[in-house]
Amino acid sequence: MKKFVRLLLLAGVALLIYGFVANYPKLDLISGFAAKSIASAHFLDRRPQTVIEAGDNDIALVRLATNEINADGKFATSTFYGLKKRKAIYREGLGATLVNDDFDESQPYDIPKRKLAPIKLPFPYGNLEPRDTIFSNVNYARLNQAVAAAFDQDGAKSRRSRSVLVVYKDHIVAEKYAPGFSKNSRILGWSMTKSITATMFGVLQKMGKIDINKPAPVAEWRRDRRARITINDLLHMNSGLEWVENYETICDATKMLFEAEDMGKVQLEKPAAFAPDAHWNYSSGTTNLLSRILRGQFSTHQEYLDFWYSAFIDKIGMHSMVVESDMAGNFVGSSYGWATTRDWAKFGLLYLHQGNWNGEQLFDKSWATYVATPTNGSNGRYGAHFWLNAGGKYPDAPKDLYSCNGFQGQMIFIIPSMDLVIVRMGLTDDSQFDFNSFLKGILAGFHAGR
Repeated sequence: MKKFVRLLLLAGVALLIYGFVANYPKLDLISGFAAKSIASAHFLDRRPQTVIEAGDNDIALVRLATNEINADGKFATSTFYGLKKRKAIYREGLGATLVNDDFDESQPYDIPKRKLAPIKLPFPYGNLEPRDTIFSNVNYARLNQAVAAAFDQDGAKSRRSRSVLVVYKDHIVAEKYAPGFSKNSRILGWSMTKSITATMFGVLQKMGKIDINKPAPVAEWRRDRRARITINDLLHMNSGLEWVENYETICDATKMLFEAEDMGKVQLEKPAAFAPDAHWNYSSGTTNLLSRILRGQFSTHQEYLDFWYSAFIDKIGMHSMVVESDMAGNFVGSSYGWATTRDWAKFGLLYLHQGNWNGEQLFDKSWATYVATPTNGSNGRYGAHFWLNAGGKYPDAPKDLYSCNGFQGQMIFIIPSMDLVIVRMGLTDDSQFDFNSFLKGILAGFHAGR
């Protein structure tokens, strides 16, 4: 019996050692995710550490990290049982940045110069409360029932919606928040930020300052087959460059987000695996490369930082938005945009109105058509940094629906045929949250008529 117990103990120890060795390479990513998430949510949205740990960091392994916030120093640190300590610092205007031991925190840095004076107009064109409007073709009881169904009841943690907002003909017709969240809560959009980054190219194109059909201005590609890659290919995720995006394991995407100093360089340095426009492959690295390419369009770093806000974000009153930067000072255009639910909705409305914002055309009407046109190889699922319903992903929603999608089910649905924008922010994606049923329920609250 004693021999059996000893063997059982040895087997247990062996399993523990194997588990530790197998997961040790992940520890940088685990503590890195935890520290970055804690710093961002606390300093950008004033969430208590306990709330962040129970929500944003409630992910396998990440939930095991030990975290600490230094309010005076404006940074957060995380470890995995005392191992692999990571640090994320907060800088006003730039948000939180995960840093390494080589990062010099004393170095001066530029921050975006913004004009944040309140716009005294009702939502969506200003900061005042929306006007009350009753539409005869909206069944408000049915609509509110569908919205409420997106939220958990009695302490459950299955749907995990944080906010839902429905905007019809520029008017909020339904709005709901989970406990602890409100219209003033900044929420991370994750990959919805990709659509923000793409829009910068639409704005530059409208100004006549860039031609997306020309080869991407990347000096390192000029002498090899990558020289043929255009900005258009990058916007369509059709560059042909090598890239692996799988958040369940260590991959190009996770190493970029939680280890790289200059995130735009990671995709830049990858070799070509396919010819341009021949193979669709979703890549966060591509978007950060696009952010780096945007940096090259300006003579100074300050101009690059300012342009995102002055030419677009603040122009439509997304005053809550902060796009966070990497250690090199470039915006992490793939993943790190924060804004309130109402401000995310304004972004959707800009596309619903084909680039026209209260009389000013920020990008050409054709740009809205461009981003919503299926790219080669995506089976109708993807356009130019926007997701599409052209292939019927949501069978109970119109085919002209297109959307900004982010990790854990951050969504802006744009439905031109119904003059509708729907925003859902939460902590569950398609595997746990039935977005088709969600859309079906909301759309059932509308019937023909004006």
